[in-house]
Amino acid sequence: MAHLKVPKDRIGAIIGPKGETKKLIEEKSSSELDIDSENGTVEIIEGDDPLGSLKAGEVVKAISRGFNPEKALALFDDDMLMLDVIDLSHEASTPKELIRLKGRIIGKGGKTREIAESLIGVKISIYGKTVSVLGTPDQNRIIHTAIEMLVEGANHGTVYSFLEKKHRELLQSQLDYYES
Repeated sequence: MAHLKVPKDRIGAIIGPKGETKKLIEEKSSSELDIDSENGTVEIIEGDDPLGSLKAGEVVKAISRGFNPEKALALFDDDMLMLDVIDLSHEASTPKELIRLKGRIIGKGGKTREIAESLIGVKISIYGKTVSVLGTPDQNRIIHTAIEMLVEGANHGTVYSFLEKKHRELLQSQLDYYES
């Protein structure tokens, strides 16, 4: 059994229209979700599949960190997919600084996030004081580094070059894998 604290404004997304998202999570995980919308907690009651319950927790966490439920539910379908949550509150000393950092990560008109998602093949959500990434361990490591670069003040062009280089490396490693 797991207890998760989630932002109250994300409870509706976890439940979904007519309870559809909650029902889908329960079906795919063989768990039961006990949602308390008053205090923002979700209790995951383990069914007959312990791994399914763990995945249910990750899906709930992903939705609570701003992901569209459809994107979060992909965690059930791909064993390599992982959620990585990066807390920016340690990097920003003021609310204004936090907004600036999130703006650097998103980029003008969402350009930086879009480039990172398309080159590395991940999904990124920026919500509250966190940046969350859905990707494989290798993809998440690359994005984590790119976000650190942006937070530390690296030029966007430098970060784009880094992402393009890592994109080529990922493609090459996939080619090598299929050729062997």
